[in-house]
Amino acid sequence: MTNIIDGRKIAKELNAKTKKRVEKLNAQGITPGIVVILIGDNPASIIYTRNKHRTAEKLGMKSILRKFSKDVSQTEVLQAIHHYNDDPTIHAILIQLPLPKHLNQTELIEAIAPEKDVDGFNSRNVGKLYNNEDGHYPVSCTSRGIMTLLHSYLDKIEGKNVTIVGRSILVSRPLQSLLINENATVTMVSLHTDNIDYYTKHADILVVAAGKPNLIKKDQVKPGATVIDVGINRTANHHLVGDVDFDDVKEVAENITPVPGGVGPMTIATLMQQTVDLCEWNR
Repeated sequence: MTNIIDGRKIAKELNAKTKKRVEKLNAQGITPGIVVILIGDNPASIIYTRNKHRTAEKLGMKSILRKFSKDVSQTEVLQAIHHYNDDPTIHAILIQLPLPKHLNQTELIEAIAPEKDVDGFNSRNVGKLYNNEDGHYPVSCTSRGIMTLLHSYLDKIEGKNVTIVGRSILVSRPLQSLLINENATVTMVSLHTDNIDYYTKHADILVVAAGKPNLIKKDQVKPGATVIDVGINRTANHHLVGDVDFDDVKEVAENITPVPGGVGPMTIATLMQQTVDLCEWNR
């Protein structure tokens, strides 16, 4: 019988733990602080940032939603980042992606102080993850959230064959490093990979983050595999679907995430967790 991985339930449990950590810090006169920078009027970004802001406030954190118009200059955004870098009451800084095309995304992310880079996208933090360095540093929230899901449903990750479909720097590449650091054998493929089915069918754990709705069918999945669907796509009739054909693949998978309700809730919960981490690590 297939286990439906309940991201909402695990996220709720994680938020409850985070709230207790916040309360403990509050008792010491410390309030974890996060600022989310929103540029432009992308409807999805507005929803995402609003949810992050509300969740942070609900957990007792200081939360700032800093909004800019879509034609804001690079200099103005950099000035805001430097301001929050210097603000001791802010422990986490996040820039909501995607950005308007006239802005230099790399420069803005690199401007965030590594110890406040809650999304783990600054090159110094990426390098630490890639090198599996000891110590505390943030990593991609979505990738860390996926690891939490896997640990909740699997006895171990060590020795597992993992295939990741997708190669983004936001999810796939940091997830690859996290899995390798736990001694999994990881193959990364893309939509351009020849004979992609060969790799997906040999995976004990299949992670799909390709951005193509219902890409993966059951005949591409190893029976008994754990399937993590990172995709979120809106159909013509406004339904949300993943990159995996859920109804088809659940017939062969042992564990599978739904869309919505799988990976998505874990991203925000992990963002809150990591904000508290940064507060504790750097005070």
